[in-house]
Amino acid sequence: MRSALFSCAARLAAVGATAAALTVGLATSASAATATRSVTVSGTTYNLSLTAPDSLSAAGQNVTVSGSGYNTLQGVYVGLCVIPEGVVPGDPSTYTSRPTPCLGGADQSGTTGASHWVSNQGGGTVANSSVYGSGGSFGVSVHVNPNIASGQVCGTDVDCAIVTRADHTASGTRSYDVYLPVTFS
Repeated sequence: MRSALFSCAARLAAVGATAAALTVGLATSASAATATRSVTVSGTTYNLSLTAPDSLSAAGQNVTVSGSGYNTLQGVYVGLCVIPEGVVPGDPSTYTSRPTPCLGGADQSGTTGASHWVSNQGGGTVANSSVYGSGGSFGVSVHVNPNIASGQVCGTDVDCAIVTRADHTASGTRSYDVYLPVTFS
């Protein structure tokens, strides 16, 4: 009888320890957030969705950013950018200015990893670039840190977001701007 009680108590303790470990693991994992937007271009509606962690390490880190529903005929840049004055994330009617500056700038050499180009017209042929997957999807890694530009620190001097924006073939269009605001700690 005593060994049965001991066995039951041991199992309960193990379950409790496992639950505590899982809770600690969940509490320290980065949370992900999703930003969405629908745009109509040439009569076709695209339901853009962007997912990335919304709480980032102030020491810098690589994050995975995924998207879906993008127009595969239009390339986009993915990166950490300053939210322009007057832009309210989630309200596309305020998206009148290009998100800039962005960490890493135009990283054509691929040395910083701070931005990624997704395009079916040349993507995958240069560093930090890829082509779209099915349904206008992508999954990319970008390096982020709060020191976005000289004298500009995310959360201290400026507000920042993981963004997509139209690439160099249509840099003036705001149709593909999607903002996912982030914080650093």
